[in-house]
Amino acid sequence: MIFIGVALAISIGLALLISADAGTLVGLTQAQTGQLLPLLIVLIIFAGGLFTRTRRAGELLNSLLLWGAIFGVAAASYAYRDELTGFAGRIAGEFQPSVAMVDADKGIATFRRARGGHFEIAATVNGHTTPMIFDTGASAVVLTIADAEAAGIDTGRLDYRIAVSTANGTGRAARVRLDRIEVGGIARERITAFVTEPGSLETSLLGMTFLETLSRYSVTQNALELVD
Repeated sequence: MIFIGVALAISIGLALLISADAGTLVGLTQAQTGQLLPLLIVLIIFAGGLFTRTRRAGELLNSLLLWGAIFGVAAASYAYRDELTGFAGRIAGEFQPSVAMVDADKGIATFRRARGGHFEIAATVNGHTTPMIFDTGASAVVLTIADAEAAGIDTGRLDYRIAVSTANGTGRAARVRLDRIEVGGIARERITAFVTEPGSLETSLLGMTFLETLSRYSVTQNALELVD
């Protein structure tokens, strides 16, 4: 009980200190320190509970070292949370290159290059998840007929009169307008797109009618960056 009282007194003292000084405390801002206080209170109370029991010195020391290490890892993880988030995102990108690493504050979506050498994109077209390949050589967003139907487009009423070149050769496509397309959190509405005839295209393409609406896009050796 004594240590519980001490823990509460220390916590109240820290809170008063933070309130009196809106600057930083041991390198943390007022808000950051306030967020760490609950964890600190729990750890101090737990340590106090250890002292209220009769234990051998070695057992007590091991417990203190264990909880000290846990607190150290938790504090370090919080302090470097931005770096750890980016690191975790890069690892996830290696296993799922079509899923974007998103920086919502800056409006940036980053994709890792897939093993086949392409940038695979998990886009959302009219609410339907649509796998695409990034292609600056495509003058527009191009959908396979299967992806168009999944996105709610009535392909039976389309007029396939536009000649297009695809990996399978020359084909024909119909012009449509997408209600909404979203890539890595970057959304656009009323984007012009083409729908190809059956058998003309294996995978839909993320082309220039979407890319030209961005403020910037860039390609490095292993990464594609789209900026809203």
